[in-house]
Amino acid sequence: MADSSFDIVSKLDRQEVDNALGQTAREVATRFDFKGTGAKIEWSGDTGVEIEASADDRATAVLDVFKDKLIKRNQSLKILDASEPRQSGQVSKISITLKEGITSEDAKKISKLIRDEGPKGVKAQIQGDELRISSKKRDDLQAVQALVKGQDLDFAVQFTNYR
Repeated sequence: MADSSFDIVSKLDRQEVDNALGQTAREVATRFDFKGTGAKIEWSGDTGVEIEASADDRATAVLDVFKDKLIKRNQSLKILDASEPRQSGQVSKISITLKEGITSEDAKKISKLIRDEGPKGVKAQIQGDELRISSKKRDDLQAVQALVKGQDLDFAVQFTNYR
């Protein structure tokens, strides 16, 4: 019988992030505590979000609303890489970068973890920005998924192509 396998990836659902951003923009426009603060949130390029407000605390409050919307849409907050509030003229800005993909160092770290603590006979191959895990037994693959989920990694992980 052929080996069973799955992929460990770190991808974000761009549509869900866009929906969360739209909901945040609408809420910021209508909430009383944001009136007159010039608070706004918008895309800056493909993988960036820019938050502007008249004060640091208002910009941080917009970021908190955005995080709440992402959580409600089942997106991990580990995809966000937010900067500290910075002054830019009269406004305070926060730049957010959306992280996607597994770096080669992180892939090696996961691969080593699976070799050291995972079931015997499980193979991990690095394929670009994802990791292919294969084994003869499906139970071993499920044990690896539980092992990876239990780790406190600094990036979001999803499991795809389970076959």
